[in-house]
Amino acid sequence: MPTFKYHAKDGPKDVHGALEARSKEDAVERINQLGLLPVRVEAQASSGKKSAADARHIFAPRVRSKDVTIFSRQLASFVKSGVPILRGLSIIAEQSENPAFKSVLAKVHAEIKEGTSFSETLKKFPKIFPPLYVAMVNSGESSGNLHEVLLRIADYRQKQEAIMTRVRSALAYPILMTIVGGGTIIFMLTFVMPRMMRIFERMEQELPAPTQVLLTLSQWLQAGWLWLLAGGVIGVVLYKRGTKTKVQKALMSRLKLKLPLVGAFVYKSELAQFNRTLELLVKSSISILRALKIAIPILDNTVIQDELLKSYKDLEEGSSFGKSLEQSNLFPKFMTSLIVIGEESGRLDEALAEIAGTYERETDETIKVMTSLLEPVLILLLGLIVGFIVSAMLLPIFQINMMAT
Repeated sequence: MPTFKYHAKDGPKDVHGALEARSKEDAVERINQLGLLPVRVEAQASSGKKSAADARHIFAPRVRSKDVTIFSRQLASFVKSGVPILRGLSIIAEQSENPAFKSVLAKVHAEIKEGTSFSETLKKFPKIFPPLYVAMVNSGESSGNLHEVLLRIADYRQKQEAIMTRVRSALAYPILMTIVGGGTIIFMLTFVMPRMMRIFERMEQELPAPTQVLLTLSQWLQAGWLWLLAGGVIGVVLYKRGTKTKVQKALMSRLKLKLPLVGAFVYKSELAQFNRTLELLVKSSISILRALKIAIPILDNTVIQDELLKSYKDLEEGSSFGKSLEQSNLFPKFMTSLIVIGEESGRLDEALAEIAGTYERETDETIKVMTSLLEPVLILLLGLIVGFIVSAMLLPIFQINMMAT
């Protein structure tokens, strides 16, 4: 079982430690159970070789997010209709087309049959059922509204999946265009240009400056393509490793927020996800402190996380959550004002839902703007590069024609 190092808050105190857990989500849940607020949770690098079981696990079929969403909606229907949860699990497992998820449901069924509660059983599968899911199911069991909670979970997951689908769809064409355009440029430099240079060498005349630049680039690419590939791989590895450290992750988070268009998208999507998650938890009768413990670690941007942790600390000391957010320059007045009003009126879940809906719509608009701008910019950029290459190859020929006339 992997070991996770963590940095957590115990009121105003910083707590550092390590624990064993099946996954990062499980580690976060265990830290929450200790009464701590997790700030950073990182896996320790383990020495030694992977076992055969680990290797089999890597190639095992994965449980998709969509499978869990469908499961939640189906189980909600069964529970609402009065079908016992064990019977509902059996039916869903039988019709599941994913063998991995079918196996998980069978284990959940066996655990519940032995007397373990549904929420406690789900804790044993943190990669499939994250702390947010488990906390809401636990709330639904306690209140007797499990079917309503499961429907809320299904709606929430469906909205998150829809956002990710729109992002992937928006980026699919630009990525394809970049790959095809980049491949075309490399082909021209490594295959077409060397053959053209044989013709230029026979001319025995000085080549134009653009042609010389293109020739140098072509020769460098042919001789150093292996180093270029190795550099790209090393760059990706260093980037992934760098984002795991606290300082570099903080720098990347700040950079993302400052980038044109991308910054607005990251900012609004993070606020939308936070408010939607918090609304879901508050609506399920989970205390605001417990809800914040679950919602804050879900965010990817450490800048926003740190500001929310300050508000959590203020709330823990007896302050108002909304008033604390107002003291930060990071959060918009629209968001903080609605949260303050929601706290004062006792309708915080409605205020959070309104905020989340607003930023979800703005995120959609940002995606559309980014897509509409990205495509013509890519076309223009690739066109300029290809145009320069073609012009540089044809310039010597035009020069000969002019000398001949």
